[in-house]
Amino acid sequence: DTLWDLAIAELEKKENPDDDGSRVEVWEKSLLFMGNKNGVMLNTVHFCVFQTEENPKPTLALEYTFGRRARRHNGPKDIAHFWELGGGTSLLELIRIPITSSNIRSFAVVLVLDLSKPNELWTTMEKLLQVTRNHVNKILTKLEKTNPEVATEIKQRMWNNLQRDHPDYELVDPFPIPLVIIGSKYDIFHEFDSEMRKIISKTLRFISHFYGASLVFTSKSEALLLKARVLINHLAFGYDKSKSVSVDHSKPLFIPAGLDSLSQIGPPPASDSDIGKMRANTPLELWKKVFEKTFPPKSSCDLQDTKDPAQDLQYAEYEVDAMRAQKNQ
Repeated sequence: DTLWDLAIAELEKKENPDDDGSRVEVWEKSLLFMGNKNGVMLNTVHFCVFQTEENPKPTLALEYTFGRRARRHNGPKDIAHFWELGGGTSLLELIRIPITSSNIRSFAVVLVLDLSKPNELWTTMEKLLQVTRNHVNKILTKLEKTNPEVATEIKQRMWNNLQRDHPDYELVDPFPIPLVIIGSKYDIFHEFDSEMRKIISKTLRFISHFYGASLVFTSKSEALLLKARVLINHLAFGYDKSKSVSVDHSKPLFIPAGLDSLSQIGPPPASDSDIGKMRANTPLELWKKVFEKTFPPKSSCDLQDTKDPAQDLQYAEYEVDAMRAQKNQ
């Protein structure tokens, strides 16, 4: 056979049903990692997906990589596209680049929050999820006109992690696409005062449950990173979800989506008199006020990335830099 004959035979083998009548289908997913600036998102990607412990350079804008996995020997490889948004909340407009109407059905978000910086935690979470949600909702609005079946499918899938008989079914507001929240730097967080740890842990449990997200705490510890790998591999390659749950605030949290409840989480960690003084229209707003009473948020300018990417040595190009210097002169 010629090379062309072999190629045609290989293609027909992929397109035609197998002996058992099932069609071989390539799994293709996309994940967007985002979170605190100077976080450890890429370290998480490299360990969880590529199983390497190298220290990649920090991302300054939007970075792309991909991974492939074979489900069986000589079978087609599944593909996962990984995007990482750098700069914390300073480059929010770049979120619209990786999330498009063509890949929205297979997209998921991983929000990495730095547990060692509780004063930045709520602001970072709120801004990133708000902009992402607004962008996804715009895509869904367009799809309702151009492809209503896909829009309906995505909206129905939002509730997949929560059974209809769940007591909180009417009280939560699931994120429109799958969401995982990773609390990084648990090794530093573990040294915090126990009451501070309890407030942060309960708040993140509420946020995750409210948005229908999975929650996991990680550090450089291989055992903790393995738990994050389970959740990411489920989103990226369809691996089985873990059924284990850890809600003990004195230990690293691990709560897959839909396995928590408001009754288990309990009320916001504040006295009844304090809660009575707080004017909040929604449970989310009440939790925000309680959290920020203990951890006052940093101003938005503190969260902006002031470093000029043009001065970063990893992007040095002699000809370009020489011309720029000449222009500035």
